[in-house]
Amino acid sequence: MKRRSNSLNFWQGFQSISGFALILLVLLYYSCTPVMALTITDDMSSTVTIESPPQRIISLSPSNTEILFALGLGDRVVGVTEFCNYPAEAPGKPKVGGYSTVTIEKVIALKPDLIVAAYGNGEELLANLRSFGYPVIAMHPKTLNNVLDDTWLIGQASGAEENATRLIGDLERRINTVEGRVSTVGERPTVAHVIWNDPIYVSGNGTFQDELIRLAGGTNAFSGVEGWKNIGIEDFIQADPDVLIVSTGIGMGAGEDAIAQFFINEPRFSHVTAIRDDRVFLIDTDTVDRSGPRIVDALEQFAEDIHPELFGNEKPVATLTPGVQGPGFGTLIALVACAGAALVAMRKGR
Repeated sequence: MKRRSNSLNFWQGFQSISGFALILLVLLYYSCTPVMALTITDDMSSTVTIESPPQRIISLSPSNTEILFALGLGDRVVGVTEFCNYPAEAPGKPKVGGYSTVTIEKVIALKPDLIVAAYGNGEELLANLRSFGYPVIAMHPKTLNNVLDDTWLIGQASGAEENATRLIGDLERRINTVEGRVSTVGERPTVAHVIWNDPIYVSGNGTFQDELIRLAGGTNAFSGVEGWKNIGIEDFIQADPDVLIVSTGIGMGAGEDAIAQFFINEPRFSHVTAIRDDRVFLIDTDTVDRSGPRIVDALEQFAEDIHPELFGNEKPVATLTPGVQGPGFGTLIALVACAGAALVAMRKGR
């Protein structure tokens, strides 16, 4: 009996050791087996191979920065541009230059293992960065669906597929909610989205803002205009929009409501329906221009402005005092000379 007990203890111990050894062998196998590389195609039709989930990411556009933070990857972002001001943590990241003036030496010093770029950075810069062996993916969204696709692409490239799935699902739900509500309306008011006032600069057909107007239950008053274009005062009067949505914020004049004040105070516009009916609204330029998650915030605001009866927003967002201009209104002139080309370039790549 004693010998049998010793024998039994021996086999139990052996089996225990064998099981432990098996676990060690499995762990050793997977630790020594390289992670399968990921190959993806970006918006510029470039094929990019990412060897392992990146831990040091540089963003070369404000939109990409917002997507990365929305995906919960802010702690991995080691570099951004000077224009990456959202969310609040973004400005504290090391800067690699401007949107179209990225300094390659600063990028190299940050030792990235993934660079998330944009069409507006320029093909020459992207080629230079790739020549150093960095994996570079470039975004060039043109529609809201493209924004969702790029969110998935960035999530996939960063190894954050689960977070990307959740984020995209939430954005899709919000878009569907807006579309569902406005689908019941019979009348679709004409809407003008204005970026600048001297000269008047509007969002025409084929722009993000044109799509927002349509999805929010409106009709673009300047659907006959292609892209972002300058129009004349008579063109604006003739279009006679029912609703006027004006960009505001950093870079949109010294006073936040300066551009909207121009339209409200201009005597020639007094009979334009939007001004006459007090339907002039402000929207933050970064929210409405950037092809990131906040574009859905812009959609919701457009819908509230266009159809307040559906969203319980009966009061105009633009709480303006007629006849009072924001401080430093005259400083707008300094930006006018290059406003047209610069604004088009920024909106195509932001």
